[in-house]
Amino acid sequence: MRDVIQKMLEAEAEAKRLVSEAEAEADRIRADARRRAQQMVESARQQARAEADRLLREAGEQAERDREEALRRATRTIEQEVRLAPDRRREAVQTVVRAVVGEETGGAGG
Repeated sequence: MRDVIQKMLEAEAEAKRLVSEAEAEADRIRADARRRAQQMVESARQQARAEADRLLREAGEQAERDREEALRRATRTIEQEVRLAPDRRREAVQTVVRAVVGEETGGAGG
């Protein structure tokens, strides 16, 4: 009978040991899962930051291209207006010269 009791105690001790090992293994698995989850979250954050940085950089570059294009258009418009201005000035000068010459000619002939 003692042998049976001894074997039951040993079996119980073995069962407790196995349960303890299983709990320890479960704790390790949970800790590893938490660590991996944190790594995944951090990786996702880094990727999101990198993507946001890329989008901001591209938006800034596009804004710079748009600004440069607007500046080129404004420059072309101003250059066209400036080109017209000398023509108009020349025309005005010629009109004035004709008027003056005509008056002088008319005044000298009379």
